Amino acid sequence: MNKILIWSVTAALAGFLFGFDTVVISGADKQLQLLWHSSDAFHGSVVMAMALWGTVVGAIFGGIPTNKLGRKKTLFWIGILYFASAIGAAFANNPFVFAAFRFIGGLGVGASTIAAPAYVSEIAPADKRGRLVALYQFNIVLGILIAFISNYFLKDIGENAWRWMIGVQAIPSLVYILFIVTIPESPRWLLSKNRDEEARKVLYAIDPTANISDLIDDTRENGAGKHENIFMKKYRFPLILAFLIAFFNQFSGINAFLYYAPRIFEEAGLGQNTALLSSIGIGVTNLIFTLIGVALIDKLGRKLLMYIGSVGYIISLGLVSASFYYNWGGLSVPIFLFLFIASHAIGQGAVIWVFISEIFPNHIRASGQAFGSSVHWVLAAIIPSLIPMLFSEIGPEVVFLIFTLMMVLQLLFVIFLMPETKGIALEALSETLTKKNNHKNEIKETSPVSSL
Repeated sequence: MNKILIWSVTAALAGFLFGFDTVVISGADKQLQLLWHSSDAFHGSVVMAMALWGTVVGAIFGGIPTNKLGRKKTLFWIGILYFASAIGAAFANNPFVFAAFRFIGGLGVGASTIAAPAYVSEIAPADKRGRLVALYQFNIVLGILIAFISNYFLKDIGENAWRWMIGVQAIPSLVYILFIVTIPESPRWLLSKNRDEEARKVLYAIDPTANISDLIDDTRENGAGKHENIFMKKYRFPLILAFLIAFFNQFSGINAFLYYAPRIFEEAGLGQNTALLSSIGIGVTNLIFTLIGVALIDKLGRKLLMYIGSVGYIISLGLVSASFYYNWGGLSVPIFLFLFIASHAIGQGAVIWVFISEIFPNHIRASGQAFGSSVHWVLAAIIPSLIPMLFSEIGPEVVFLIFTLMMVLQLLFVIFLMPETKGIALEALSETLTKKNNHKNEIKETSPVSSL
């Protein structure tokens, strides 16, 4: 188990770079708009959102290298993309060059949401899979927190503070690249490429007591239709599940908030310094409740965490909307947004990448994750890019009310459609979910099995 944990943590470090890359630009947001005299529309849709459009492309096409090159090599090249993005954007002298290098970093983010959860889910025992895959989300929020802290301490080092904010990501990127070369390839991917002896060695290293021959046979049977694709009728249900969990994740407003946290706090009446400090508080809250979610995901299950998160979303977003509408001022907006972040961290944040990595069969897992990630990131690019304009046109109170109503719909999704997936071997789970007309949410939990 120690080896599995070390390999899982190493792969999940891609999530740290994801979180850092996503949020680090929030500290440079207004500096860049003033520096390049950008309109709200250009600033939001190009300067701020170009990394997200890179993420969309990375998510759409990230399944290709994940399948062709393998999980490990894809994770290595993701680190290269992050490193190049940090250095290039830090030295950019106009918004177009800056946006181009941010786009490159986005490619790494999008691909990492496929390769890292797929890798961890394929090496993890069924009864520990949730918390091990959720390490990816933990690293995302750790990266977010470190980015907020980094921005705060670098904000006063001069007129080029934004260059340091963006460029410092090169350091963890380099560390990640060095670490990723130490992990083995996913045994399930090796089996899919008929590299049985290599797969046996990795499987033996994972669990010397497991019946490796039976596991190989089960994996072979599960991947019998290796020329299938995710859009076949038999995979309609997992496809719907992946679409809806990704759709609701972004219609909570989470990425819009993380990108514009300091701006939102300033809209609520806080000073710039207090807004940046509040952003650090958001990062701490996110980290604490993600740890709670990671600890509970294999005990309470994915579905119960989504119940908790959905109710918390509805309450917190409704209160944020009311705070802006009635001008409550003071610390009301930060407090309600802290509740929002806690709800996200323990619910959608802890569940989404675990859930999407579980619901597709081995031979189409990367393609299924690419689909779910693509839905997630298309919306993550569109919604934040509209925030500056929407705040100006309809006001933050209406924006947060829309997010509240969408979370009511998410609660209905959890109640009526979402299955429980905890404690079930990947092969057994994919067989259950792909049965014809199996649209019930009553997947019975099996006892932990010795197979992965």
